[in-house]
Amino acid sequence: MFGRSKTTLRLSTLTVASVLASAAAASIVVLPGVASAACVGTGTAIDVATLTVPTIATAVGAPVAWAAGFQGQGIDVAVIDTGVNAVPGLASAGKVVDAVDLSFDAPSTSVRYRDVHGHGTNMAGIIAGDGTGGATTVGVAPKARIINVKVGAGDGSVDASQVIAALDWVVQNKNANGRNIRVINLSYDTDALTDYRTDPLSLAVENAWKAGIVVVVSGGNEGRTAPGLGNPARNPFIIAVGGSTWDSKTSKFKIEKWSSVGDGIRNPDVVAPGDQVASLRVPGSYLDTAYPAARVYDPLTCTSMFRGSGTSQAAAATSGAAALLVQQRPTATPDQIKALLTSTAYALGMPVAQQGNGMINLTAALAASTPNTTQSVDASSGTGTLENARGTFHVGAAADLLTGEYQAFKSKFTSSTWATSSKTKTAWTNQTFDSAGRLATGTWSGSSWSGSSWSGSSWSGSSWSGSSWSGSSWSGSSWSGSSWSGIGWR
Repeated sequence: MFGRSKTTLRLSTLTVASVLASAAAASIVVLPGVASAACVGTGTAIDVATLTVPTIATAVGAPVAWAAGFQGQGIDVAVIDTGVNAVPGLASAGKVVDAVDLSFDAPSTSVRYRDVHGHGTNMAGIIAGDGTGGATTVGVAPKARIINVKVGAGDGSVDASQVIAALDWVVQNKNANGRNIRVINLSYDTDALTDYRTDPLSLAVENAWKAGIVVVVSGGNEGRTAPGLGNPARNPFIIAVGGSTWDSKTSKFKIEKWSSVGDGIRNPDVVAPGDQVASLRVPGSYLDTAYPAARVYDPLTCTSMFRGSGTSQAAAATSGAAALLVQQRPTATPDQIKALLTSTAYALGMPVAQQGNGMINLTAALAASTPNTTQSVDASSGTGTLENARGTFHVGAAADLLTGEYQAFKSKFTSSTWATSSKTKTAWTNQTFDSAGRLATGTWSGSSWSGSSWSGSSWSGSSWSGSSWSGSSWSGSSWSGSSWSGIGWR
């Protein structure tokens, strides 16, 4: 559909809009073929209301990059999420690299690094699906590598302190053991309305940005009545993403009602397709079991997938786009990549608080000159409280939540001390790695980590102030249906 000529890469904004609309319209169709008996039990057939991963890639202009030779080769994307499994669509050799598991699952060798929730694998498929599960599993940057940084447990439990620790770890290890982490995908937010200039979660993403990593964060799923973007999308350095959907009645993209709006000062930077997206499925996972109606399949190949909506999916699409731009311009800074995406975005005719600069448009971004851009905004001190960074999202049983200035593995969290070490890239110390290059031991924020447990935290009958740290304790609390899982799985 897209050529490699300079004429193609220099399309006017109006023409680009037409190409994107036509590409999306052409892609949102029922796949041909008759379902075979093997498809029975794998959900419902992909229909006209479903965005496949290749549809998203086409809509944002990824085929232009592919035709020019940019498919994400040599670029690592750290997916800080519930883990990533090498399911069909991520099954090529070396596609998924396990790096560290900071989740409550880590003590169990049977699920360590593995995605038993389903969210992380679904995001990774959008970012960099390699097609090993069929044509519907080709992501935006199909040859990028996924670095699996697990923080979310199988039931969806995660504390903000685990996400902060993961961000610190990626910053300090972005080039260790053969890695080249240039993009972080964080399809996560809390509802905290903190000042980004003091929030510790905000500082953690900002430090990653200043370390040369493009950080892409979901803007939140609180809708048009939201008081602002979620945390840490509120930090103005990083790329905050809202969600768009294809409107078949008008043959245009529009902003979905569930996509969080900005406050007029900090708005989404860009938006990307995020409504009813069919990406990779983890059979038997938490989401797969809880939302069986979200299972869909390609009737041509019977490839089973999982459909969901949210700014999580939109952020994943943007992370893939960022990986393609970084490959094209390996010396570009995160500020320059952000400027390319925002300055070439396709306006949707919606209020700025909803759409920001508009929908990402790789066709125009690839053809644009690299801007000489350095963002000038106030930096974060990170010295606010961890409790405020959580907002209302807490792990634990209702009568015994993890609150206050304690991080997830029982140690006291002192934000001023942590902030200094995070800024100087020394938050993790005493690190050792196993033969596969995964973290074997280390210390973060006063807690020693051995690869299977944290000091002071026994996983055999242990308790937190009387409440069992078992997976069932958190079901329905921390981010099941909120922070990570998107607005819906249907």
